[in-house]
Amino acid sequence: MSARREQVFWGWGEPGAGPTLPAHAEAWLREALGVEGGVVERPVALSDVVLRAPELAPGARDGLEAVVGAAHVRDDPEIRVLRAAGKSYLDLLAQRAGACEEAPDAVVAPGSAEEVLAVLRICSEHDVAVVPFGGGTSVVGGVAPERGGRDALVSLDLARMDAVVSVDERSRIARLQPGLRLPEADHRLAARGLTLGHFPQSYEWATVGGCVATRSAGQASTGFGRIEDNVVAVRLASPRGELGTREVPASAAGPSVYELLVGSEGALGVLTEVALRVRRVAEHRRYEGFFVASFADGCELLRGLAQDEAAPEVVRLSDEPETAMALAFAGRRGVKAAIGSAVVRARGFADGCLLVCGWEGAREADVEKRRNETSARVRAIGGMAAGGAPGRSWLASRYGGPHLRDDLLDRGLLIETLETAATWERLPGLYAAVREVLEAALGGRVSGHVSHLYPTGASLYFTVLARRDRDGAAGQWQAAKDAASAAILAAGGTITHHHAIGHDHAPWLAAEASALGVDVLRAVKDRLDPTGIMNPGKLLAR
Repeated sequence: MSARREQVFWGWGEPGAGPTLPAHAEAWLREALGVEGGVVERPVALSDVVLRAPELAPGARDGLEAVVGAAHVRDDPEIRVLRAAGKSYLDLLAQRAGACEEAPDAVVAPGSAEEVLAVLRICSEHDVAVVPFGGGTSVVGGVAPERGGRDALVSLDLARMDAVVSVDERSRIARLQPGLRLPEADHRLAARGLTLGHFPQSYEWATVGGCVATRSAGQASTGFGRIEDNVVAVRLASPRGELGTREVPASAAGPSVYELLVGSEGALGVLTEVALRVRRVAEHRRYEGFFVASFADGCELLRGLAQDEAAPEVVRLSDEPETAMALAFAGRRGVKAAIGSAVVRARGFADGCLLVCGWEGAREADVEKRRNETSARVRAIGGMAAGGAPGRSWLASRYGGPHLRDDLLDRGLLIETLETAATWERLPGLYAAVREVLEAALGGRVSGHVSHLYPTGASLYFTVLARRDRDGAAGQWQAAKDAASAAILAAGGTITHHHAIGHDHAPWLAAEASALGVDVLRAVKDRLDPTGIMNPGKLLAR
């Protein structure tokens, strides 16, 4: 088993492990948001975090220790704080202030599917809430320690379950345990020339089980599919027992049971093993940048590529504000140096949009052919090729955003994201509606991009950067998020494209899936989790 690295409790990664805010960005922050440069606040020290005393009853603890071993039932302050929240803006506000009163009473780390079943049985008998925990990267309250009215709660840490169970190279199927982190999975598969091909922005920390449990969509989903497109079979432990599906390429055996479990977010049980379709590591890949005159022009370009089955594996179209911010943060290096700001201005793209595309494949000629097709379509709408450097710059920084967020939080800023998706017909109205409500609620800078394409539509991902209300920071964002959620549904979008439901989106699920649809999910939960101990308050609102 691999050694486990720990994130800091108040931010995204390990101290010093990721990029930091460049010095020249301070000037942009002053100009765009009117904030002074430099650090205005720091997270509290671990010793200053507020925790309530653990309330796990002796009988429950004794039973858990008998199953997993005393060393794997911990209630020291550090482990409890590290499992007390995910990584949303609201989570980090609380963590940075040391407000961790509701942290789990204990962290339990089973080592096998059989131990998971035994842990759930004991927790059910003692009425202890259970929150499954993988990489802890949820940004929608998916791992919030909600007790659902119970006295005690345990975080079920799946880190010890990180094995590659088997690899069927002929069928290209890998059976993996849920606690395996994506980089480690790819490292082990690479020895066989294989990869998952799944690269969410949380890639550094996300786990296989967490991705399946939240219906994750990686940055290469346009070419390689979302995680659910690659699930072949699953194994789930619930308080009522174990449920599994067969490893077959397709089946007409009634409604798909595994589709109920993919995206179940720990509310029905714990995924203990998943079989995923894997692919050969691409021998050739090419990433490049282009400029188009407007976001609308770029969206039409992408629609044509998606519907003609000519889309690159990776696509990212930034709107005008996001492009401007990327160039400002890049300074004299990165994207700005790669394309030459003077050239962009001279050709009429000073207020345009950056499009990054990536093509991957087994044969160089095929990659080149598809790249040329995209380039020709860009030229046909009056766009400009910016060469390979912007693509390489994006690849090098593709996981850097959350690290930079920590620096922006130090400066007293509100920095958060939200995402959705809609059909091509509804996409322009949805984009305009969400930007309007966020700008009205927060001011600041609201930017967006498209990063996942389908023949029928695309995703929209928004980033908000604004001055924080120091007297009511949580309420400031919550009001804006509620308004944006209402606007999304009114404009025909989905409440979430890849961040899942968690706690934050649960009140909106009925508006998307219908009240009767939510009742159906509740009936499934009642069958698998009759006492309601599994991840209370997530997926299904109380």
